[in-house]
Amino acid sequence: MDNLFDFIPKDTGDEIFNELVRADHVRIERIISRGHASPASGWHDQEETEWVVVLKGAAIITFDNGEEVNLQMGSHLTIAAHRKHRVTWTSPDTETIWLAVHYR
Repeated sequence: MDNLFDFIPKDTGDEIFNELVRADHVRIERIISRGHASPASGWHDQEETEWVVVLKGAAIITFDNGEEVNLQMGSHLTIAAHRKHRVTWTSPDTETIWLAVHYR
């Protein structure tokens, strides 16, 4: 993949995760969402810190303390390791394209 906006299917039945880089202490992935959200029954509780940026679209991330963060194109957020969160909304009308950097 030479361009982050290449190879985006018109029908994204499932969220799409493309690993772009993996090294000892870092992993970078492109995520494509369209109306997807995390399961309501659980929280993401990751071993690594995650930095995300929305390249296109919009999303809402909710933390277990009730804090909500609205992300629009260009918005970025750092989620500390073990900070419980979930994606509660992504735009249903267009793809939300994320770049996620996971690091220790």
